[in-house]
Amino acid sequence: MSSEAPDPLRGILMKLLSVMAFLGMQTFIKAAGAGIPAGQITFYRSFFALIPIFVYLAMRKELASAFRTSSFTGHLKRGTLGMIAMVMGFFGLIHLPLPDAIAIGYASPLMAVIFAALILKEKVRIYRWTAVAIGILGVLIISWPKLTMFEQGGMGANEATGAIAVLLSAVIGGLAMVQTRQLVKTEKTFTIVLYFSLLSAAFSLISLPFGWNGLSWETKLILICAGICGGLGQIFLTQSYRLADVSTVAPFDYSSIIFGIAIAYVLFGDVPTWQMLLGTAITVSAGIFIIYREHQLGLERKAARKASSPST
Repeated sequence: MSSEAPDPLRGILMKLLSVMAFLGMQTFIKAAGAGIPAGQITFYRSFFALIPIFVYLAMRKELASAFRTSSFTGHLKRGTLGMIAMVMGFFGLIHLPLPDAIAIGYASPLMAVIFAALILKEKVRIYRWTAVAIGILGVLIISWPKLTMFEQGGMGANEATGAIAVLLSAVIGGLAMVQTRQLVKTEKTFTIVLYFSLLSAAFSLISLPFGWNGLSWETKLILICAGICGGLGQIFLTQSYRLADVSTVAPFDYSSIIFGIAIAYVLFGDVPTWQMLLGTAITVSAGIFIIYREHQLGLERKAARKASSPST
């Protein structure tokens, strides 16, 4: 895949465009998803995401090479985990206010740190463990009011179930991130993106016999738009990491909560609670600190390799 010269400002712009595209995807799903099975939503999201991905790869003359893989089993694991996380995340999104679903989803990178230590045996020092613990506390502050709503029944129980679904989605999404870390050692980024969408679309068809809804053309169009937004988001995200360091662009991921609150208020009349705002502030702060520590450790490893290399 052709390399591009570093351009941090364009990288940040691509990251913000990816945030807006993924937020557009979530908004379309929120608008259309009431009563639609999460597996059916996942199919539309995954299948129609392939349209912009195919077009982009064809324009770059990289479509054929993107299908080449040396680790189909790895993609199968990544696709399975990602599809399950999506189904649960979409179920939660349907039953929760949009900002709450976004904020609880911020637990996923925290889970990735834990699983990287347990599965990949990555060394995680006290600073990052502390940040993870604080971040999880923030997620619990957001989630707890929802989890205590089971006794209310009706909408209250739906929100409680939705919160649990998004929490499970974050946990499984953390496992998917760890699997992705394994794949990037041998696979191109767009190969991972392509197989993820293909496998997620195929796996979501398993839910078809359990009852998909008959949809109006308007609802189908909304879900198709959600899928296209998801594909565009993946393209913009990949471009952002080509143009700038992860530590430069990753913190802008958290801008999604600002846009999400605004969209939820205008379109759905959702007003954020103080628990959601406090928990989000704590979780975002912990997430940004983890990104900072990853950047610092990366610089330390680079300096150590340079110091240990033989002089010429």
